Amino acid sequence: MLTQTSVPATSPHVHRVAVSAIFFLQGLCFASWASRIPTIQQQMGFSDTQLGLVLLALPVGLMLSLPLSGWLVARHGSRWVALAGAFLYAFTLLTLGLAANPLQLVSCLVFFGLAANMLNIAINTQAVGVEALYSRSIMASFHGLWSLAGFVGAAVGTIMIGYGISPLPHFGLITGLIIAGVLVAGRYILPADANSASTDQPIFVLPDKSLLILGLIAFCCMICEGAMFDWSGVYFRKVVQAEKAWVGAGYTAFMSTMAAGRFVADRFTSHFGRARTLQLSGLLTASGLLLAVLVPQLWPAIVGFLLVGFGVSSVVPLVYGAAGRSTVMSPGVALAAVSTVGFLGFLIGPPLIGLVAGATSLRISFSIIAVMGLCIALLAAKAKL
Repeated sequence: MLTQTSVPATSPHVHRVAVSAIFFLQGLCFASWASRIPTIQQQMGFSDTQLGLVLLALPVGLMLSLPLSGWLVARHGSRWVALAGAFLYAFTLLTLGLAANPLQLVSCLVFFGLAANMLNIAINTQAVGVEALYSRSIMASFHGLWSLAGFVGAAVGTIMIGYGISPLPHFGLITGLIIAGVLVAGRYILPADANSASTDQPIFVLPDKSLLILGLIAFCCMICEGAMFDWSGVYFRKVVQAEKAWVGAGYTAFMSTMAAGRFVADRFTSHFGRARTLQLSGLLTASGLLLAVLVPQLWPAIVGFLLVGFGVSSVVPLVYGAAGRSTVMSPGVALAAVSTVGFLGFLIGPPLIGLVAGATSLRISFSIIAVMGLCIALLAAKAKL
């Protein structure tokens, strides 16, 4: 809980709105970049293989930032790291539009990833503090706004492409909106963190058993998320054999229920508890993937992907919330430790599917991913939530 001296005079609702706004702006920034990847690929003349190699720069920046971000939050507090991360994130988005050659683009993507995770760790630490003021689960609603921003960013990107507007003015507009939003919302985020420990924190900390279990839950969930992000369209094209207009239906179904699920997850968690919510989440993820595998037809597969979206929607918010309440280290360092384990799943998932699919089939690889959902349910019974 927040200490007596750190409880802010401002209404908890004001802090919640401010932190929610920054979550939304963070999602808008990422979605704006993602929506213009095809345009930048065409401008740079990248093949699919070259584009894949260039895009690796983003997770490299994310991974480099994980221990540094936790240490910065512990040392200087999440307020200032969140503000600095938000401004850096916005400005590096603009540099992606300015990049004139592959080397510049790769360099900018590394810094884009670094800024993204600096903001991610700091603003999730803020969310933990706001949740402590409410004394109930509200973490999922913050992540829901990130997902909602993804739809808005994708829609804006589609409009920009439709009117033939290049990435630079598009990114310039979004950068301006983010800076203006952060200047307003940043005044009302929490001045002090919940469960603040000593500022004398090491830059890298191995998670203890309780945090390791949380990290493994995030790891399993992010393998499933990575599979949905990168392989849902391929699965619908090759396995479901959907018509061209329906190839993206699985991804759309997954994203829609993942966003919607985050807006109802907090109420569900308040009624049934964190452990049961995670167990149900794992079972929904596994059953949705198995439905798509066992009945690879259009509508059963769409229903299956809808279930997967609901399943993964609450896992990362609940895990981050539990990590932020750690009593053995500061929230920022705990979040960074759990994120490090979890993010490995996001990196491993997509290539794992490709390797297994190449040796066997996509249906078998998706069956293996379904096992990750069952692991979430099993690990939730042992987690300290």
